[in-house]
Amino acid sequence: MGKKLIDTKPQQENAIVVVVCSKKGDNIERKTEEINRLSFSANLNVVKNFYQIIKDFNKGTVIGSGKIEEIKKYIDECEEYIDVVIVDYPLSGSQMKNLSDHFKVKVLDRVGLIIDIFAGGAKSREAKLQVKLAQDLYVLPRLSQMQGTSGRFGGAGVGMRGPGETKLELNRRILEKEMETLKTQIAKIKEQRQQSRKERLKSPLPKIALVGYTNSGKTSLLNLLVRENIYADDKYFATLDTTTRKLFLGEGKYAILTDTVGFISDLPHQLVDAFSSTLEESCDADLLLHVVDCSLDKNIDGMKEYEVNMKVTNELLDKLGATQNRIVVLNKADKLSKPQLIKDDEVLISTKTRRGIDELLARICQNIWPD
Repeated sequence: MGKKLIDTKPQQENAIVVVVCSKKGDNIERKTEEINRLSFSANLNVVKNFYQIIKDFNKGTVIGSGKIEEIKKYIDECEEYIDVVIVDYPLSGSQMKNLSDHFKVKVLDRVGLIIDIFAGGAKSREAKLQVKLAQDLYVLPRLSQMQGTSGRFGGAGVGMRGPGETKLELNRRILEKEMETLKTQIAKIKEQRQQSRKERLKSPLPKIALVGYTNSGKTSLLNLLVRENIYADDKYFATLDTTTRKLFLGEGKYAILTDTVGFISDLPHQLVDAFSSTLEESCDADLLLHVVDCSLDKNIDGMKEYEVNMKVTNELLDKLGATQNRIVVLNKADKLSKPQLIKDDEVLISTKTRRGIDELLARICQNIWPD
């Protein structure tokens, strides 16, 4: 009797996305593209997008009753089974429960979605611990409401994944105790890393950090420059762990090159705290390579989309205190449909075709060794 093959790939869930515009300057097209890309990165199949421009804020559900009825009707009549509704807005536990009660399906907000993507991408022990802590910080204030969803929040699937696929424990005392344990373990690892960091800082080799918006191509650039094959994917937050390699710059010159976690607008504060250690690398560097996906050239309120991404990254770097020299690396030149205007501090490259790589290496050398 032949053996039966079992498909171990995670089953893709069907999702409805609700794009919420609440601030002046919110761009529906950009917000839609970004939340859909986040959903794709969480292995969700987006069946339909709904839109809500908030004027009169509903404290109980964020979105209005008319929109709720419209979405509910779609879920009831849809040929595809809807597993989850993603709301592109930070929800309180009661808002999440109220919406879940209306829709009769799991509801997740933008913050929970991003944390779920991080949970799926964590590889190192430290990253897994940090993600688990971020999950607990997210779950704790929503605990009673999540327990009150009659099991619809589930114990698996998007929003409930975790390092090692361990089930989230919906118990306040257990969660609080677990958080203390996680903080202690992370503190020990941080202490060890600080020691390693001190040793690296003693090194005479200059330090370069790759920074930029998520999915700009930082890891692909690192792979190309150091001739390695570190995992990279066309998804948000495909790589979360800090990677450091030695970079040969010709004529006996070397530098230390570090890839950092990608940025995104409205990054959940739980993850800013949890991953601040990985971002510290950008503060220590002698030079920052700000990698930008310049193929994102749609106009958004008078700015190109990639310029909006650059602004988000620069603001986060300034908050971190990473104010040192920067070279803007305009990546994905192979995807451009028209000529790109290049400023003095910018280099146009393509990690796919190797275009501009020699110029980038020369510019790095000029910046580190100006004489």
